[in-house]
Amino acid sequence: MENEMRKSFEEMTPREIVRELDKYIVGQAEAKKAVAIAVRNRIRRQRVSEELKKEIVPKNILMIGPTGVGKTEIARRLAQLSGAPFVKVEATSFTEVGYVGRNVDSMIRELVNVSVNMVKQEHMKRVEDQAKKAVEERILDALLPHSRPKRTQGLMDLFQTASTGAQRMSPEERAEYRAKRQELREKLRKGELDDEEIEIEIEESAPPMFGMIGVPDMEEIGIEIQNMFGSLLPKSKKRKKMKVSEAKRYLLPIESEKLIDMDKVIQEALYRAENKGIVFIDEMDKVAGGAGGRGAGPDVSREGVQRDLLPIVEGTTIVTKYGTVRTDYILFIAAGAFHVSKPSDLIPELQGRFPLRVELSPLTEEDFARILREPKNAITKQYEALLATEGVELVFTDDGIKEIARIAFELNEKLENIGARRLYTVVEKVLEDVSFEAPDLPEPRVVIDAAYVQSKIGEIYKDEDVSAYIL
Repeated sequence: MENEMRKSFEEMTPREIVRELDKYIVGQAEAKKAVAIAVRNRIRRQRVSEELKKEIVPKNILMIGPTGVGKTEIARRLAQLSGAPFVKVEATSFTEVGYVGRNVDSMIRELVNVSVNMVKQEHMKRVEDQAKKAVEERILDALLPHSRPKRTQGLMDLFQTASTGAQRMSPEERAEYRAKRQELREKLRKGELDDEEIEIEIEESAPPMFGMIGVPDMEEIGIEIQNMFGSLLPKSKKRKKMKVSEAKRYLLPIESEKLIDMDKVIQEALYRAENKGIVFIDEMDKVAGGAGGRGAGPDVSREGVQRDLLPIVEGTTIVTKYGTVRTDYILFIAAGAFHVSKPSDLIPELQGRFPLRVELSPLTEEDFARILREPKNAITKQYEALLATEGVELVFTDDGIKEIARIAFELNEKLENIGARRLYTVVEKVLEDVSFEAPDLPEPRVVIDAAYVQSKIGEIYKDEDVSAYIL
């Protein structure tokens, strides 16, 4: 299914990409247009000659707009749509080389980890049918333990038993054993044995190693050392009791992993990270020089973070535990509110590496109403589905949605503007009683109209001191 989506995405025009984004994000047409062109150009790049392909690099994007208007969501949905490895990082979480904290290189290592996991899951999905058969055999072995050679004390006896265990049964016993195994197989497939308890042999993972406190990237080095010694030393095994239903879930990824070629997975993952990866760097304005000038205040490493970002964004080679990765063709999308600092406060070299700039507009009251109605993942639709599981039919009327939108918009005007995130606060408060009483409601149909919204939130909303804390 994922591969089919990716194939269809390769054929999508920028207009169709924007249409898909419209299903989840209201407004912000300019930003959607910019990211649609950026990803479409990546597809076009794959179709040009090898000689020219090397020269075509992504045009990185800088999104400017207040919090809660859809900057992160646009990038995340775009990555999901294209099947590209995606990571979101905060520029404020990094420190300049020489300071205690995370180095900017870690964002690329994180992207590669995401890419490897993504490709690994795809490969495991392909062999799922084979893996299910292997799981079935392991469960049947556990249900019929006498089918395995008995453990013996001597080494020679062990080899002898392993080679002759099957021959020790008489023809009648073998026929009876096969019939019993087939009977259990049919019951297993029907789910009749799901509550049976079995004992299976599993490989015990080594205890985690602890890195040195305060040393950047020491955790990853610790994992590498652990993997190195783990491959040299034999893995210990232990027997674990669990229900058949649990064993099916537990053994499926283990058996799937045995069937895939990890070398191929890693090669494909590195290629995908290099050529399709998207890194979203949020809070970029927090590392820019503000009104007090660059380097002012306690954040003395802000400009240093920009300098460290520069080689990664313009193209360099990063060493990861899976191999080296070039960042030349990774798409970087930076974002920030820039209400104190300006994009021109970034160092000139970094400004030049984000040539496309789009400004996202603050959301209006009408936008809030649309956000509650239109997106496929609208919060109103989420609550309707959640309460339907309790047998409660939740109905949002037009005037109810408009009232929620009005209150959220006015709260943003009076208090801090947190964009669409204010809707979550308001809707949660409006539906608090319904969510609490849902299993015991005598009337299974609850209508959320303007009067209902006012009855639940009106008093809090009117009292500015209270609303500042609660909403």
